[in-house]
Amino acid sequence: AENALPELHLLQAEIEKLETALQEPNADPTGKLLTRLGTLQSDFEHKGGYELKNRAETILSGLGFAKKTFTEPFRNLSGGWKIRAELARNLVAKPDILLLDEPTNYLDTSSVEWLRDFLQHYAGTLLLISHDRYLLNSLTDVTLELLGAHVTRYPGNYDKYIQLREMRHEQLQAQQKNIDHKREQLERFVERFRYKAGKATQAQSKLKMLDRLEDVDVQQVFRKPPKIVLPKAPRAGQEIVRLEDASFSYDGVHRIFDHIDLRIERGDKAAFIGLNGMGKTTLLRILAGKLELTEGKIFRGYNVEMGYQSQDYNETMDASKTVFETVRACSAERSEGELRNMLGGFGFHGEEIDKTVQVLSGGEKLRLALARLLLRANNFLLLDEPTTHLDIAAREALEEALQKYDGTLCLVSHDITFVRNVATTIFYLTPGKITRYYGNYDYFRQKLAESNAPAEPSSPVSASKNRSINPKERRKEENLIRQQFAEEIRKLKEQVERAEKEVASADKELGEIFLKLSSNEPGTDYEGLNKRLPVVQRKLDNATEQWENSSRKLEKVLQERDKKLNQM
Repeated sequence: AENALPELHLLQAEIEKLETALQEPNADPTGKLLTRLGTLQSDFEHKGGYELKNRAETILSGLGFAKKTFTEPFRNLSGGWKIRAELARNLVAKPDILLLDEPTNYLDTSSVEWLRDFLQHYAGTLLLISHDRYLLNSLTDVTLELLGAHVTRYPGNYDKYIQLREMRHEQLQAQQKNIDHKREQLERFVERFRYKAGKATQAQSKLKMLDRLEDVDVQQVFRKPPKIVLPKAPRAGQEIVRLEDASFSYDGVHRIFDHIDLRIERGDKAAFIGLNGMGKTTLLRILAGKLELTEGKIFRGYNVEMGYQSQDYNETMDASKTVFETVRACSAERSEGELRNMLGGFGFHGEEIDKTVQVLSGGEKLRLALARLLLRANNFLLLDEPTTHLDIAAREALEEALQKYDGTLCLVSHDITFVRNVATTIFYLTPGKITRYYGNYDYFRQKLAESNAPAEPSSPVSASKNRSINPKERRKEENLIRQQFAEEIRKLKEQVERAEKEVASADKELGEIFLKLSSNEPGTDYEGLNKRLPVVQRKLDNATEQWENSSRKLEKVLQERDKKLNQM
């Protein structure tokens, strides 16, 4: 990062050379070397040489590098961290013109926030290519739309561009309508009078006017992709998944989580937020059953149908099948039009659906894998960076679909606008801990600011209003709060589990009765089955009501407990 300005190293080398020369006995009697040294030092200061090291460290920290990594060789970094380091070097240089192509691709939300703040104070000219609407709306005052080999300039940021683009579309349509009307009038005149001697000259004039009429290219206005419609989620229990006293470590030494509790309820739309390396993807993999806990327990709820999308999800697809065949195989009940619409929402249009999987790029495979997943009737979706490789229109279509989704959702994303528009609860991951915020991303940021907790914590201390309590005392207070609610929570959990078993038992018996009634097998006791049917139905209704009542009470108590823990 310090090599961003190589001319500073040349200046520094010359300064050091002159300083050494001036220390020699009887050096520079004319004072020329001293004058030259003063000029070089002034130039060095003007170019920011004396603050270069501090600036490089500040920018590297802002982009998520831990201080202990500053001296590590660049070659040891992964691809994503190398790109971060290249971004840091460009920012350190303070250029007059800064060209950034998708700068947030490998950043977590905290680093995106930091980059936004940094670039807001950048004094030069910025040209930005990004699918991150948060960044576009925060930083840009001109938008250039590239479409159909044309570039159209709009004043304002992304939201303003959307507004003006719609207005332009309406204006172009109105212009085309007027042209069509004018053409119709001219054609009628020509058809009527072209063979009449007295009107022939006028008819020829009208023909020339027809030739000069040019259509407006309305097609050049951007069109949104088809809407993404998710299937209705099957009914699940109130509790979807729960971690109790859970710990996890890859190497048996360094723990990603340490004795955490976590509960996901039916209908939650949760986002996992935290710095890279805090374990967001690891947590998703644990919830999805791809990793096992080192310590603690995981409980999955009644009738949970899980769908998990990861960055390597595309590896499970048959390379010889076409795009359309791939989605058809997992959703035979959908019409061809519905499947085409879903694929269109993810950027597969026209003949592109006939491509085979093996010729798709990595990004196209990820988009196809996500489309295939969302066509299935799941009630618990786990999505790891679902907006990667999606353009803005596709992100907006996916946002709208997930907002209407009636199941439960857990996601990891560095797209702040996507998280803000979809998530209704936030889990904040700091070293060894998880803190839940019962609100959207803006609520989370507000609470974080109120608690004076840094967005990039350097120690495993959770966000808290009272920073004076040491960790040991804090754990003691947290345990006291948990103990206050422990007995009531235990009883309610038993009621929920008991009711779930009764629901499952009655549902199973009801299915068996209906099967026997429709079997037409000789010797079937239809009279006895018809008498038993309303009894089992009442049993199912009562158990379902008890299950829902107990679940609501449990949810209320857990929220009250977590609220007290958040207020510590």
